[in-house]
Amino acid sequence: MPFSILGVLARLGLTALSTYSGQSIFSLAYVQATGCLIMGFCLALKEPFSRYYPPAYTALTTGFCGSLTTFSGWQLDVFKSWLNVNNVHRSGLSDVMDGLCKSVFTISLSLGSLLFGMHVANTISPYFYASPPPGKFIRRTLTLLSICMYAATIPVYLLLPHSYRHQATAALLFSFPGTLTRYMLSTSLNAVLPTFPLGTYAANSFGTALLGTFHVLQSTTNRPISAESCTLLQGLSDGYCGCLTTISTFAAEIATLKTAGHKYRYALTTYITGQFILVCIFGALLWGGDIQKDQTCSFQ
Repeated sequence: MPFSILGVLARLGLTALSTYSGQSIFSLAYVQATGCLIMGFCLALKEPFSRYYPPAYTALTTGFCGSLTTFSGWQLDVFKSWLNVNNVHRSGLSDVMDGLCKSVFTISLSLGSLLFGMHVANTISPYFYASPPPGKFIRRTLTLLSICMYAATIPVYLLLPHSYRHQATAALLFSFPGTLTRYMLSTSLNAVLPTFPLGTYAANSFGTALLGTFHVLQSTTNRPISAESCTLLQGLSDGYCGCLTTISTFAAEIATLKTAGHKYRYALTTYITGQFILVCIFGALLWGGDIQKDQTCSFQ
């Protein structure tokens, strides 16, 4: 619960920090690189983390890294590049190059960051001394604090200014449900096909479909939705979809699959599925004139 919240806050903060006029690198690159770096570090130290306190490893990898990185946001960002959502004066070939750049660069950067994180962890592992596991009182206290931290997102949403809702507080409400859904899908389905992580594939595909649907609802031309609905949809997009889908686990699974054939099949199938889903949900309505390229609803 708490690490899902921290992951969302880190993603929104890094995105805001790296979004500025004249930026050279798209904002999500920083998010994916940071999450994969930490994921690689944790993977290399899985044994001492698990020996000390197994929930700590799950919290850092599934909770923080999985919520920090986002597969659905990456897929939508790539799809917007194909469509030239910002209406930049450029040719269709440039649109293709922009989409390819975000696709290839994200995968390369994510895998590179993952391997670098593992390298750093392996370098310091001889100096990593495992402490005795926490006692029952500390474990129960941590559980209670975790529940209280997530429960606190409700008064935070209600009491902080309305301008914060679409920026962060609405996303915090839906952060843990998204992470929990991904965790349940992974533990239930990943073991079905040893050469294809079906649970992560399902989470990334389902989250991409939801994000496309929420973006469509925010971009209607006939009957724009209210400010409250627009804010909740933004919270679902950043919180639930952002935590349901993950690049860090996706990159880790690509790196750990045994053969090159399995790696390429999993990576390409997941990527193509995400883009196909967005074409069916977002593209069809856009080309039919029912929605615009960017959102039409307002948060005010």
